[in-house]
Amino acid sequence: MFNKILIANRGEIALRIICACKELGIRTVAIYSEADRNSLPVRFADEAICIGPPQLSQSYLNIPSVISAAEISNVDAIHPGYGLLAENANFAEVAETSNIKFIGPPPEITRLMGEKEKARAEMKRHGAPILPGSEGILASEGEAAEWARQVGFPVIIKASAGGGGRGMRIVRNEEDLPALFKAAQSEAAAAFGNGDLYMEKFIERPRHIEFQILADQYGNVVSLGERECSIQRRHQKLLEESPSTQVTPELREKIGQVLSKSLSEIGYVNAGTIEFLMDEDGSLHFIEMNTRIQVEHPVTEMVTDVDLVKSQILLAAGERMESVLHGPIVHRGHAIECRINAEHPEKFTPSAGKITAFHPPGGTGVRIDTAAYAEGVIPPYYDSLIAKLIVRGKDRDEACARMARALEMFIVEGIYTTIPLHRKILADPDFRAGKFDTTFIERFLTKTGKH
Repeated sequence: MFNKILIANRGEIALRIICACKELGIRTVAIYSEADRNSLPVRFADEAICIGPPQLSQSYLNIPSVISAAEISNVDAIHPGYGLLAENANFAEVAETSNIKFIGPPPEITRLMGEKEKARAEMKRHGAPILPGSEGILASEGEAAEWARQVGFPVIIKASAGGGGRGMRIVRNEEDLPALFKAAQSEAAAAFGNGDLYMEKFIERPRHIEFQILADQYGNVVSLGERECSIQRRHQKLLEESPSTQVTPELREKIGQVLSKSLSEIGYVNAGTIEFLMDEDGSLHFIEMNTRIQVEHPVTEMVTDVDLVKSQILLAAGERMESVLHGPIVHRGHAIECRINAEHPEKFTPSAGKITAFHPPGGTGVRIDTAAYAEGVIPPYYDSLIAKLIVRGKDRDEACARMARALEMFIVEGIYTTIPLHRKILADPDFRAGKFDTTFIERFLTKTGKH
């Protein structure tokens, strides 16, 4: 087992990793920018090292500075959390070259899954269901038009190195294709330094379903079931739950078996999330894989009682799956997570500043993952997520009722947050009835006059 782990992240996920390490008896090193000097991860880690000014490029994304901090503090491993350097294969390679274990998959697997079209082709080769689309990278607008005619409009053009909805365009007819192709290519090149595009059939009103897996170094891959992630705005998730009301036990078992087989053959190791779109007929289609812990991992933890971050650390240390999980996965109840962002709930504009009052809710079945506190400052330089409110109930109705009352009792003053938006979503009859897809938020905002 590791003696000391450096946490290459900040905010709530850094604190979450510190909690897991404390329970495993592992010492921790927090890195921080000058803007995060008074953060809770700095306070609760065993050691803390300032790695630069507030700007991401000069601190949390500065690989030489992060590796130097790891070497100075003599750590055995690095946990990257999510975002930032978590899916940077070069970072993982530098860590391994420095004899520091990277808590994640091998760099070559991270690189493979980071190129969406290659990941799509690889998963198809190993039997995963995928949407009809182009084979390989689109070489030109003309090739894109040929594939679109074969697949049938509407289609969606995507950045191969993409994420977060950037480098993505929906094309409904051939006349619009040249302009949208150029726009997607330019946006992808600017965002990711890679303008490669591929194409898929576009599903008008899909549900977004993802499966959580764990994999050891000996070829054993286990699926922990799915999360429903359809409540999102501009491809950014707002609320997640587990299980999905649309995934039957038979489908859950079938997809779990496909993923276990395919990812074992690929050589995947550690935690990962496989994302699917669900068509109106209930079929699932692979779209991409995230080679890290997800923001929404707590809903899976709540219904399986598996600590995913501790599992990541144990798997990275070479533990076998049977000693990590101690038996088969059993799902109990229903869990929901609301992402509480420091944003105006109607304009969705960032809201940095000092928190003047902070009272998180509690009670049976309520969990808060946050690094925020009263008198703490939300800096303007980073992601707007400040807290994750997670609840578990015996069924979805109880989970919805529990989340509604928890949101009502969650006090954050001094900045705007998305708590009012979540309260309205939880009160919406269609949401309560499970009648939603990835277009829900747009329709909801139009209905409530906020769009």
